[in-house]
Amino acid sequence: MVIYLDMDEVLADTYGAHIEIYNREFGEKLTLDECMGREVWQCVPEERQKSVRDHARNEGFFIDLKPIEDSIRVVKELNSKHEVYIASAAMQFPNSLREKSDWLDTYFPFIPWQHRILLGHKHVLQGDVLVDDRSFNLQRFQGRPLLFTSPHNIHENHFERVHNWEEMAKLFL
Repeated sequence: MVIYLDMDEVLADTYGAHIEIYNREFGEKLTLDECMGREVWQCVPEERQKSVRDHARNEGFFIDLKPIEDSIRVVKELNSKHEVYIASAAMQFPNSLREKSDWLDTYFPFIPWQHRILLGHKHVLQGDVLVDDRSFNLQRFQGRPLLFTSPHNIHENHFERVHNWEEMAKLFL
């Protein structure tokens, strides 16, 4: 099978990074539970929303992300049985292209550069499976779209969902 995996909120914990940076920047104690069902920027005072929305524009944001639990192990196993590609929207933020590539070198070195697709719209992808945390990326995919659970999408119910990497392993290994 050809399997495409998104990076942000599928492989890399961008949501947690937004909370961590916000708390450090403003001396707050915002928690994941307080943000469930919303974007992090929607959970902070209006005068601080732009700061949170701009995190991804800051140099170093993508390179410092933590991998999602079990993602490295399961993706390595998937890669040994299927044709795995990382498909990430990297054109929106100026630093993300280089930082995402470097991040993949650090945490997923077994995915060669030829299997890394840093793009704008994902509707151009053709394959068997697309795993993404954003439903708009899944809408036009012709294969099997899987919504990967993230705090911001817990109320979404239009796509088949996978909650974690253990569920991915059960589906495809």
